[in-house]
Amino acid sequence: NKYILSYIYLILSILGAILPMLANYNFAIEYGSTFDITQFIQLANANPAAESISRDLLIGASAIFIWIVNESKKLNIKNMWIVYVGTFIIAFAFSAPFFLFLRERRIIEIESK
Repeated sequence: NKYILSYIYLILSILGAILPMLANYNFAIEYGSTFDITQFIQLANANPAAESISRDLLIGASAIFIWIVNESKKLNIKNMWIVYVGTFIIAFAFSAPFFLFLRERRIIEIESK
């Protein structure tokens, strides 16, 4: 059912906002009250495993973000500013599932006409 799928995406987007924000909060607590992006990037590349995950996320998220922009234009999805801003302010783990939620709801809307 498309409604169930859309709500699964919504739940994943909520988790995708909360879990990275908790990790960022823990980073700020452990490494200083300000969010030092330079140190964050250094730590994200501190060893081969972290480097692998960082590069994987960078390439994968970049490709998906390009698809999100194109797909949202094709389907004329509303409220895309939340996805665009959320990608950079919250986390890609929030914005990708939130886009899928908006996309699924838009498809439901189109099919019901």
